[in-house]
Amino acid sequence: MSPRGSAAPVRYDAVSRFIHWLTVALVLSVAVLGLWIAHARPEEEAFKLRLYNIHESIGVTIWVLTLARLAWRIAHPPPPLPPDLSPLLAFAARANHVAFYVWLLTMPVVGFVATNAWGFPLTWFGLVPLPDPVGQNTPLAETLTLIHRLMAWSLVGMILLHAGAALWHQFARRDGTLEKML
Repeated sequence: MSPRGSAAPVRYDAVSRFIHWLTVALVLSVAVLGLWIAHARPEEEAFKLRLYNIHESIGVTIWVLTLARLAWRIAHPPPPLPPDLSPLLAFAARANHVAFYVWLLTMPVVGFVATNAWGFPLTWFGLVPLPDPVGQNTPLAETLTLIHRLMAWSLVGMILLHAGAALWHQFARRDGTLEKML
């Protein structure tokens, strides 16, 4: 029984939990790399280009993983939200999840095209060359880089909201929601 007296919450299946936490690790990695790249000294240009390749390669990996995660989620629906959750909070939870999928599918594409527009084609982890969809185009690169950066900071906000909600469910509501993903 959960602290509220109901049966223990139904958990996400093992594949969903694995993909969730792998995505968390990859997003944290790509964020650290992105910040590192933004603040690396110009005299470290070769090192900076290696960091870009890793950052972009992880971004492509997140994109593929998110497609797989979305397909898995459609075939394996998540456990229900707590039945006593207000309609507004239930809507916010669902909207945040939808936004995560949209961002995790859109951000890597925006970053990939921006990189190509800067004139740097991507070879995924130095192994698989990916097509160059746009060629060098500095005005497009500047616009897409700004969009990618804004999306990154808004993703930070969504992550903080998501983590805060999980902690609120765990420590204030004590409804077992966090355990569904552990």
